[in-house]
Amino acid sequence: MANFLYILNLICQVLLIIVPLLIAVAYFTLAERKVLSAVHQRQGPTLVGIFGLMQPFADGLKLFLKEIVIPSSANTIIFLLAPILTFMLSLVSFAVVPFEYGMVFADLNVGVLYLFAISSLGVYGIIMAGWASNSKYAFLGALRSAAQMVSYEVSLGLIIICVILCVGSLNLTEIVLAQENIWFVIPLFPLFIMFVISALAETNRPPFDLPEAEAELVAGYYVEYSAMSFALFFLGESANIVLMCCMVTIFFLGGWLPILNVPVLNWIPGSLWFGIKVSFLLFVFVWVRAAFPRYRYDQLMRLGWKVFLPFTLAWVFIVSAILIAFDWLPTLGLPV
Repeated sequence: MANFLYILNLICQVLLIIVPLLIAVAYFTLAERKVLSAVHQRQGPTLVGIFGLMQPFADGLKLFLKEIVIPSSANTIIFLLAPILTFMLSLVSFAVVPFEYGMVFADLNVGVLYLFAISSLGVYGIIMAGWASNSKYAFLGALRSAAQMVSYEVSLGLIIICVILCVGSLNLTEIVLAQENIWFVIPLFPLFIMFVISALAETNRPPFDLPEAEAELVAGYYVEYSAMSFALFFLGESANIVLMCCMVTIFFLGGWLPILNVPVLNWIPGSLWFGIKVSFLLFVFVWVRAAFPRYRYDQLMRLGWKVFLPFTLAWVFIVSAILIAFDWLPTLGLPV
């Protein structure tokens, strides 16, 4: 009986994370269409439900009822496993994300390493999709996407190393608590900007959507996918965007901590503050899509390897030197 209650409690905790996440992903797609339509001076989805609020569910139902078409020359097993792998990896990443103090599925002491391990595995789903489709367009898009994700993971890792040096812990909850006095976005503002840009490239978002360039690659690595297999890729990518916004919030914007450390704002739940910050960053992702043209592929790679890599590496040395200097000041009899 005790084991049954434990398993039931575990399932409820998983559902409390997955169900709101899927709803948030669904309405992120609607919000993106609404914001882009406002930028274009048109209405966007308005027919399904009040103000078009039921449009994501109509789209999901349509994809669920459509037939899954598998190319005759494709490797069927790997072709079907690729979207499932991408979708599952995007969900399990949220196991270590603290939405509020104590509101986390697994408060790991190596939470940052866990996130990097899961994000690195995401490349395999894309390569599997491009190769198993047996299409030159899908394979070229998969190679582009894999190279792009690997390139910008390097700069993301170096930026997070700077944050870890300031905190002294890989635990995401402790990283948030270390920002009680000042958010890291203030002393590490250049790293914040580079992290957001690298997150755009990591999630294949405009202006770095080279793997999905419609005019060149016909939707990239999932060009052969349809119905629910396409929907799983789409949900996985959107969930990764939400995850990146959560990471920016945790590492630089104080997580669930209020915007101003005043007693008047303490009545607002920390999870609501977390949601407000993530929603703002999601709006930034959509705004960048509406405002900036697509980069060329050589510009994308040059930015990652010749600009971000040396700059973030220099910041690691600068942050390390400053922290060591402040550790030495008391030994020299100087005030800190």
